[in-house]
Amino acid sequence: MPTVLLTGFEPFGGETVNPSWEAVRLLDGWECRGHRVAARLMPCMFGAALDALERAVAETGPVALLAVGQAQSRAELSLERVAVNLDDARIPDTAGNQPVDTPVVAGGPAAYFASLPVKAIAASLRGAGIPAGLSHSAGSFVCNHLFYGACHLRAVRRPAMRVGFLYIPLAPEQAVRHPGAPSMAVDQVVAGLRIAVDTLLATAEDRHEAAGALE
Repeated sequence: MPTVLLTGFEPFGGETVNPSWEAVRLLDGWECRGHRVAARLMPCMFGAALDALERAVAETGPVALLAVGQAQSRAELSLERVAVNLDDARIPDTAGNQPVDTPVVAGGPAAYFASLPVKAIAASLRGAGIPAGLSHSAGSFVCNHLFYGACHLRAVRRPAMRVGFLYIPLAPEQAVRHPGAPSMAVDQVVAGLRIAVDTLLATAEDRHEAAGALE
């Protein structure tokens, strides 16, 4: 059965939980439109995150990859459109690394666009009553590092694998320690991920049907 790979991150920045992983792990093994979801935990470390991603992709051979991360400032599910070739960390990662103005991939393109149907996914989420939108900057911390690395992996070795990145808000139990920060319950994030996976697979089906009609 073909696979959709979902990734989430370990806690970082002094937090004891990361809702990206708490949500993603609940979908491990879920089946949708003839595909099975595989969930993998990523370290919040420059370099190590890309190593873990390569292993996960090699293990699962996914047709699509949706990486998920948390962002304290996001009030909705934010679908990223652009990954940039830049590591510039405001805080250290979980291994104490804090790169400044260095490339994710030396000699790589300046940026990649997401290859998932981000507008269709955002529309489906909003249609289901889940706050969602598009973003043009995934920052320059480990989330963007992973997103760019996944896009580069697609470009150089796995052209059939579609790639995207989704930011989610803090979980409520985190937000209580950050007055004024928006939050979203993990259950709602899980519901949103189900919609995202269903939409990306439905879009792929529509594309195949259209191609078949032209043959």
